Amino acid sequence: MTPTPPSTVTIRLVEAHEYAEAGRVTADAYRHSYDGLSEAYLDSLADVAGRVSQGEVWVAVDGGEIVGTVWTPRPGERLSPLAEDGELDFRQLAVAPSARGRGIGELLTRHVLAIARERGAARVVMNSGPEMLGAHALYGKLGFRRLTERENPVEVEPGRFLDLKAFGYDL
Repeated sequence: MTPTPPSTVTIRLVEAHEYAEAGRVTADAYRHSYDGLSEAYLDSLADVAGRVSQGEVWVAVDGGEIVGTVWTPRPGERLSPLAEDGELDFRQLAVAPSARGRGIGELLTRHVLAIARERGAARVVMNSGPEMLGAHALYGKLGFRRLTERENPVEVEPGRFLDLKAFGYDL
């Protein structure tokens, strides 16, 4: 059972003065979960300003500290080719290594589901790396199902491919 996050955790859009911290949290989370990521890829994960120019970056904040982030598209847009008409996709859900096990990932995922409902989406979709077994368990617990027909190796950086798993949640 995932612990209930403390009531002090709030989710809101990132503010410009927080881009560096939100980027650090995202890059640290991925560094903690994946071996061998290049500095260029970690830099891209830390580029919150770049993500904000293409969508919405949400932060989970606890006592003024950013403990997690997730990236969603603006209304009517998509972040990745995975999403089809009527679907909302999300990317780069990240929880600070020091905040794991507190339900922050679940809170962020439920926030994305709420956004999708508000926008009238029929489904929420996303990819997850093969090593992210804890995340896969969370998505399964929340009612996501694998979309194996949408799974293909994805080039995450030049010359580095991952067999990402695809998940969907029907609203």
